[in-house]
Amino acid sequence: MSGRVRLLQGNEACVEGALRAGLKFYAGYPITPSTEIAELLAERLPKAGGVFIQMEDEIGSIAAVIGASLAGLKSMTATSGPGFSLMQENIGYAAMAEVPCVIVNVQRMGPSTGLPTSPAQGDVMQARWGCHGDHPVVVLCPSSVEETFHLTISAFDISEALRIPVILLSDEVIAHMRERVVLPEGDIPVRSRPRPTVPPEEYLPYDSSFGDVPPMASFGDGYRFHVTGLSHDESGFPVGPGKTTGCLMKRLLGKVESRRKDLVNLSEEYTDDAEILVFSYGSPARSALRAVRLAREEGIKAGFLKTSTLWPFPSEELAERARKARFIIVPEMNSGQIRGEVERSLRWDIPVIPVGRLDGELMTPSEVLSAIREAAGRV
Repeated sequence: MSGRVRLLQGNEACVEGALRAGLKFYAGYPITPSTEIAELLAERLPKAGGVFIQMEDEIGSIAAVIGASLAGLKSMTATSGPGFSLMQENIGYAAMAEVPCVIVNVQRMGPSTGLPTSPAQGDVMQARWGCHGDHPVVVLCPSSVEETFHLTISAFDISEALRIPVILLSDEVIAHMRERVVLPEGDIPVRSRPRPTVPPEEYLPYDSSFGDVPPMASFGDGYRFHVTGLSHDESGFPVGPGKTTGCLMKRLLGKVESRRKDLVNLSEEYTDDAEILVFSYGSPARSALRAVRLAREEGIKAGFLKTSTLWPFPSEELAERARKARFIIVPEMNSGQIRGEVERSLRWDIPVIPVGRLDGELMTPSEVLSAIREAAGRV
């Protein structure tokens, strides 16, 4: 790819991607290890015609982001650890009210204050199920600085196209490491939310006759409509239990599920003849790929799978690629949160071997290689 070469930190790449995607509003509260995102946007976003606000806390931050999005601006916040926990109620509100926004969560060791400057992947299930109730959400997970740039743009595109909150789930290692990144020259094609084509007096904010993603007007453009976190009809006003609520929930969940194949992004190496598959995501994927290559040098038939889409989980794609495998190894910096999803995805009996770290240190290639060698001895 041609473009301008930069040496960027992961958080810097996130800022570059957000600005390229058309970010116009950021509200946040500084918290390690995401703070560089706020610091950089405080300087650069106003120069790009946008608005930066430091809020009093993370609850206020996500509330301001939702408000700005309803006014028509592409909006984002970034946080970590306890801040992500504080945002959950309003993330659920955005899902129910169908307000597009991007939430960056740079994972750190927890629970509670934990180790603020150390990496972890303990927020994987929280990113999917942190809100109460069934709700649509897409979670993207980069494993490199350059991927952070591209996935940030994708997060905005998906959020705008589907009118949902999208979470970019980074971690302290990816956020603070520096790598060579090629920034494309010129404008990058980006997506925006569907806009109404009817006059204000005919507009219904949740009109399903247009499909599972209704057009979205902006406050201030002459359209008046009701927004609520309650179950609602096509006009936006609350309704009780019954058919209308059931249809609403099916539509909210269906607009992600029906596009699952387009949303899933799974990469692979050495999988054609692999008897042992290593399935990974985030920063441990870097160590996993190195371990697979070392195993290949030893004559072990190991293969590598990496997902940059955690939710929706690539169940079908994983099952398809695991048909010839004898073992699947899942390295992750938690107690095995994705291991369970891997086991659920397989339609036959195949051992799933977890390799976990809970000490705030990055997974090493030697740890993964040891698990591959152990599995090879059982093939």
